[in-house]
Parts: sequence; C-alpha cells; structure tokens
Amino acid sequence: MRADGLWHPRLLEIITSLGHGDLLVVADPGLPVPSGVEVVDLVWRRGEPAFLPVLEAVLDELVLEHATVAHEATDPDLLVVFDEQFADVTLDRVPHARLKKLTRRARAVVRTGETTPYANVVLRAGVPF
Repeated sequence: MRADGLWHPRLLEIITSLGHGDLLVVADPGLPVPSGVEVVDLVWRRGEPAFLPVLEAVLDELVLEHATVAHEATDPDLLVVFDEQFADVTLDRVPHARLKKLTRRARAVVRTGETTPYANVVLRAGVPF
C-alpha cells in the first residue's frame, strides 16, 4: 500500500501509463462517455466525491502540459478552481460540444459526483523533462 497520494489502483495505473499527449478527463456524472473509452466511476452518491479533491489527487500524480474546459462553465467557484489549478499550463476554453468530441480520444474518463454544471476538464499529459 502507498503511504500517501492516490490509492485507487486502476486510476493510478491509468495515470502512470499515460504517454506524452495522452488525454485523461475528470468529469461530472453527466458527461457522456464515448464507446470504447474506459470509465473510472468514482461517484457513489450525488456530490460525492466532489470534483476538486479528485482533480487535485489526479494532478498530484500527473505531469500536465495542457487543460481544456468548456466555455459554458460559468460557476464562479469552478472558474476559480480552473484558474488556480491550471495557472502554470495552457488552459483552453472551448464550446462544450467540442470538449465532448475531445473525450473520444481520451484514455479514460474519471467520473465524479460533482453536480456543478460543466465541471469537466480534459487533461493532456506532458513529460517531466
């Protein structure tokens, strides 16, 4: 067992297997997942787990080079999270329809219980050198 960090075995396996440019999505439970894209379904009831702690746990394990969120995300608390979490990488804001198309190329979608509209982010893996 790990002393700290992410403990979900499958999610940790996915993150550590990502190559440069691979996509991982952290999403609310309403985001449609394209056929053939793996789902790590963490949701166990409305609001649980919340988006932010899941995103933070993923980002603690991932070398990130780029993030994409939906233009339609207007919740002030969510926007603060996006600005804080992605201050050091390029953050694109695209129409939600385009974000959903990006999920077709994702290695996996991590589904949270978050009920804030458009609490979804496409993360692109980078390299540590």
